[in-house]
Amino acid sequence: MKRLQAKRRMKNLLMFVPNMIALCGRLMTDARVPRTEKLLFAGAIVYAIMPLDFIPDMLPFIGQVDDAYLIALTLVRLINRTDDRVVREHWRGGGDIVQLTEAIAGVAPMLLPQRVERVLSARVDAMPENKGVRASSSSRSSRRKEALAESHGRASEEADETS
Repeated sequence: MKRLQAKRRMKNLLMFVPNMIALCGRLMTDARVPRTEKLLFAGAIVYAIMPLDFIPDMLPFIGQVDDAYLIALTLVRLINRTDDRVVREHWRGGGDIVQLTEAIAGVAPMLLPQRVERVLSARVDAMPENKGVRASSSSRSSRRKEALAESHGRASEEADETS
């Protein structure tokens, strides 16, 4: 049942992916964004545009989920490392980008094969370097589930309103 709810929710969230790709491009030109984050955005854009990646984009729905997940992880990482106002200033889509990225980062792992989720999340550490030790995969999953439960109502309502 939870998987079906996650799938329905992700369908709404996938509508934001083109705006999120454009957001990554705009953030790459912002001087307040660290160089490492800019490189991650460049990689996320290339990954999202390439039709053949871990899950080929030719597969309807699931082929876009891994793209959305990687973009969301890079945005969450930037939000955790800088002021979220930087991201919000560049957002041109509907809804709150911080809540949308947290929702995607929480829902996508439920739909992706575990190996793909591990590979994508292993290379993008969302925790700031100066805020402690890198979290393990199981604690990241727990945080994503908590973020999903917390933002479930707000992000879904915003996604439904803008679609």
